[in-house]
Amino acid sequence: MESATKTPKNTKKSAANNIADYGKMLPNATEIEESVLGALMIDGTAIDKVIDLLRDNIFYKREHQLIYKAIIALYSNRHPIDIHTVTEQLRKDGTLDDVGGSYNIALLTAKIASSAHIVYHAQILVQKYLARELIGICSDMQAKAYEESTDIEDLLQDTEGRIFDLSQNRIKKGVTQIDPVIEEAIERLKKAAACVDGMSGTPSGFYQLDKITSGWQKSDLIIIAARPAMGKTAFVLSMAKNMAVDKRIPTAIFSLEMSSVQLVNRLIVNVCSITSDKLKKGDLEQHEWKQLDAKLPQLQGAPLYIDDTPSLSILEFQTKARRLKEEHDIQIIIIDYLQLMNASGMRFQSREQEVSTISRSLKGLAKELDIPIIALSQLNRNVENRGGEKSGIEGKKPQLSDLRESGAIEQDADMVCFIHRPDYYKIYEDPVTKKDLRGVAQVIIAKHRNGATGDVNLRFKSEYARFMNEEDLIQPGETLESRINDPMQVPPSNDYTLPPPDDSLPY
Repeated sequence: MESATKTPKNTKKSAANNIADYGKMLPNATEIEESVLGALMIDGTAIDKVIDLLRDNIFYKREHQLIYKAIIALYSNRHPIDIHTVTEQLRKDGTLDDVGGSYNIALLTAKIASSAHIVYHAQILVQKYLARELIGICSDMQAKAYEESTDIEDLLQDTEGRIFDLSQNRIKKGVTQIDPVIEEAIERLKKAAACVDGMSGTPSGFYQLDKITSGWQKSDLIIIAARPAMGKTAFVLSMAKNMAVDKRIPTAIFSLEMSSVQLVNRLIVNVCSITSDKLKKGDLEQHEWKQLDAKLPQLQGAPLYIDDTPSLSILEFQTKARRLKEEHDIQIIIIDYLQLMNASGMRFQSREQEVSTISRSLKGLAKELDIPIIALSQLNRNVENRGGEKSGIEGKKPQLSDLRESGAIEQDADMVCFIHRPDYYKIYEDPVTKKDLRGVAQVIIAKHRNGATGDVNLRFKSEYARFMNEEDLIQPGETLESRINDPMQVPPSNDYTLPPPDDSLPY
């Protein structure tokens, strides 16, 4: 007697051949297919309503696929679509007998009175098609999983890629008449007008930056790029602290480079004003232990969600982001950083094509979830090689052409910001204004699809991995307070002063 778990011999079966494996008919709606085809032939303009929804392989019966192909051929050549022209096109294609002849074509039009519900019927056919394809993918993966020679990692990547491709075939959002869009725009305008600070989006906590952006706007893809060691992670962590800790805005961070513990340690350094070296060694002075006790409760209970999955695929990211939005009403997502993501399971001729797919997917997800998505990005080496001592501060400023691996990042992004620290390049003074540039970090808004561009100056405290507003700069001997912090978060009795400055630091 053969085992019930015998390994399947044929691992290349399509979805249509797997009916016997499941003991029942694959999902289909042949009567609705007949209604759709009949409607297309009695109303020559109906094809305009479903052309973006239907392809020939969405139909379950082969006869219906051939008829729809004939209709598309007529549409492409701008010929009229009716029972006679479709019959003639099938005759030209040599497939009239395959569909049952002109008699069966006539039967299709006899079963339908109008094309009134053709879009709804087409959407049903798409759903049935997606269900069949999912069954086919699962069947193929099940067969391959039984084989001893199968590499499971390759199988997982192949499955991810096929499901990602299938997800792109979901029903697209339809055209909307302008009136409801106007109403939504007016509602957003009223909300913005009601805000005292003029914020219509999610505030970053950096006042000069928020003046230009009015906060990070919903459905925007924001790219924040810089060369290594410029402080990209420190910048978004400072911003996440402003949003999640100070403003209690639900924030998600996908850290592909650092573990969640490393990320939280940097947040502790940022919030508690204790250097990372001391935190690693546990070598804290008495006043620093008190600072830790006083400031750490700010982080506890904050609506900040961290995912440190390495080499995250775009499909996995989309799934997690949708879940975070549904379960925690996430208002903003930060990705550190874009080039470490992948589109596993899909085949690309170059890394540039893969990054393009990732950036397009991020923009699509921002629109779908209606939240801003901030993705960090690396820059190429052009910045390092450009200019020289004569070019001064301007020569080392990043440009849009410096974005690494793909021009699609610049194209897909609603906003592109660069982080530039002149003192990193040993430029300590502005040649025009003579301003001291030590500790100055510039946020350069190089692209802003819906607003102005410009430069914003912040302060960077390297020992605390903290970006700050210029007016919030802590001086030695002052209490650890900032006007972006809620003073109720820290008991008055626990305000401690900083020790004298370390003379080895440049600022």
